[in-house]
Amino acid sequence: MEKTIPSKKRVQPENVPAPGGTYSHGIVAGDLLFTAGMGPIDPETGQVVGDDVATQTRQVLKNLAAVLAAEGLTFDDVVKSTVHLQELHRDFAAYDEVYREHFSEPYPVRTTVGSDLMNILVEIDFVAYKG
Repeated sequence: MEKTIPSKKRVQPENVPAPGGTYSHGIVAGDLLFTAGMGPIDPETGQVVGDDVATQTRQVLKNLAAVLAAEGLTFDDVVKSTVHLQELHRDFAAYDEVYREHFSEPYPVRTTVGSDLMNILVEIDFVAYKG
């Protein structure tokens, strides 16, 4: 028997890069917004922004802010983030410095891992609370 989430809603704002595959930018399920992993893509050009992790992190967070805003949310509503860095040891400090500029205490819980990314240095996804 197939189960469905009664309040599952797609979030697909126009001011973020088009999905690169079969996924939504965000899904609201109950009081939570789950975002897809966002990369450092400029929504107007479709191109990767920057060649360093700080510049790319700023673009990723800008893209994620647009998904949050589509539901009336901000970084203050984020409760969990998952971060993938192409070069974990090399780039963690620079990435964390930019990340810190966007969040205040209490910071969301976070998992940061090294991953094999597709021609980008950072990808981030969020879980935000809408309650």
